[in-house]
Amino acid sequence: MSEIDQRIGARIRALRGPATLDALAAASGVSRAMLSRIEHGQSSATAQLLNRLAGGLGVTLSALVAEEGDAKLRRRAAQPVWQDPGSGYTRRAVSGPGGLAEIVEVTLPPGAAVAFDNAQVAAVGQQLWVLTGGLHVTLGQASHRLAAGDCLAMRFGEPVRFHNPTRRTTRYAVFLERARA
Repeated sequence: MSEIDQRIGARIRALRGPATLDALAAASGVSRAMLSRIEHGQSSATAQLLNRLAGGLGVTLSALVAEEGDAKLRRRAAQPVWQDPGSGYTRRAVSGPGGLAEIVEVTLPPGAAVAFDNAQVAAVGQQLWVLTGGLHVTLGQASHRLAAGDCLAMRFGEPVRFHNPTRRTTRYAVFLERARA
């Protein structure tokens, strides 16, 4: 498996701490066997699966991809990149996990879609800003067609689906607000 799969497995083990695989399986809805394969870097998880694990761990999806550290400067070369093996959806963790908010750059290939069925409990909400291309976002029963320059504010708690209906790669930025303690 890739270096990012190994790192994600290590992050899940670290975030899980003393909790058992069974406890995380129950909290996330991901089987114990799959969790073990992911933690050992033997399986490349999909975006949907990682999102369920993030919810079970009480962190954002970005926190699973990011490395620990609280550096104020994160050079592009040091920004972790993860790609969904099924859809080609790619996430770049632009900012580190230590700030008040997280910034993620996403690319979605032409015609591709990615869906998340549960909320990320560690984040209050997000702003999604389309940089290039177009995006169709379905949040619960609401549907939004976005073009380059459009920005959509969303709260977590409902299933969400992102679809690129265009013939070119769509690139967008996501700004995740952290829950206040």
